[in-house]
Amino acid sequence: MNENDFLEAAKTIVDNRLEKKRLNFLPESIRPRNLNEAYTVQEKINQILVESGFGKPSGYKIGCTTSVMQKYMNIEEPSYGEVFDNTVYEETAVLKHSDYQEPGVEAEIAVELGRDLPLNDAPFNENSVRYAVLSCMASIELVDARYFNYRELDTPTMVADNFFNAACVLGKPLREWQDVDLANVDGEMTVNGTSVGTGKGSLIMGHPLQALAWLANKLADRGRELKKGEFITLGSVIATNWVSQGDLVEVNMSGLGSAKIKFE
Repeated sequence: MNENDFLEAAKTIVDNRLEKKRLNFLPESIRPRNLNEAYTVQEKINQILVESGFGKPSGYKIGCTTSVMQKYMNIEEPSYGEVFDNTVYEETAVLKHSDYQEPGVEAEIAVELGRDLPLNDAPFNENSVRYAVLSCMASIELVDARYFNYRELDTPTMVADNFFNAACVLGKPLREWQDVDLANVDGEMTVNGTSVGTGKGSLIMGHPLQALAWLANKLADRGRELKKGEFITLGSVIATNWVSQGDLVEVNMSGLGSAKIKFE
């Protein structure tokens, strides 16, 4: 792909998102062929979204950090996308189901950074990122299948499109999180009071902070770094649950609290 191909792919995906339409597969001539090209398209997409008044990136989502999600999406490695500030909610959100094409929800552990993770300190590991975590919290990621056939969609296109991110709800931040064993946190999602899945924090790459280190290293490979004040949702401990109008979704993470979404 050349510069014009990257830009054309980005504009196509942005138009789809802003017009709230489903998209067929990108034309092969502008379809990213690998993850490196996908992240280049993603960066251009997010720049266009900012310039279009969509908001500003304030955090990141990491997709497919667990074997259950990799199997569900037929993907072999994690991937990341950026989250825009006007799609971030605190503790509870009331959203219109009709604002999305095919909304789904995921149960996640999220962290907020109290320090930068400088590019020069890479490579990072679980222990070296721990000092930068200001708070931990339960979260719900809202994804939106903005494609006619997302199960057949190629991985690079998914990654380019911020891995389907549409919004997230961050639970009340816990600053005294150091005594919480994140690997043994029990997560559960309920829809209208009925449990639809459970999972432990250890499903996220063995330990949730491994996912944070993975993201810091992946960004460093692209000359970027995580900054103080940014949040990161670290991956879902259960498979995506697709929701309907009227559904009330609640995620509870033992020791970390809860988050809710009501779909009108």
